Amino acid sequence: DPVAQEADGMGTQFVVQLDNRPGSFAGLTRALAEEGINLRGISGGGAGSCAYAVLTTDDDDATRRVLRSSGYPYVEGETLIVKVEDEPGGLAAVAEKLAAAGIDIRGVLFVGRDDGTVETAFSVDDVARARRALGLE
Repeated sequence: DPVAQEADGMGTQFVVQLDNRPGSFAGLTRALAEEGINLRGISGGGAGSCAYAVLTTDDDDATRRVLRSSGYPYVEGETLIVKVEDEPGGLAAVAEKLAAAGIDIRGVLFVGRDDGTVETAFSVDDVARARRALGLE
């Protein structure tokens, strides 16, 4: 079985830098909601003073406008959806292949499970190289 296979894409993935304090995540999600932007996928975390949110929305252009006008530092990238084997080490094998090819993973979201695989949305610095590294071309 292949380590991964490509699934249908889901648009742009935004990785947003936040302050790790109460209300920071709420402020981001409220700013998006006030512009009528619907979240399609989101995760986040924080440690020390730094936090982040990884998200996809129903309107990439409006999301960019909100992030810029609100002063949120962020990076974005085309989303590559990969079906990763749903077993211990499945995600590690994909991440190691990307690392060996010198590809920077900017964000990761699990977006679904199906028949022994986990649909995983990666935002990377070079989608074409990532596809080649994973044998998806």
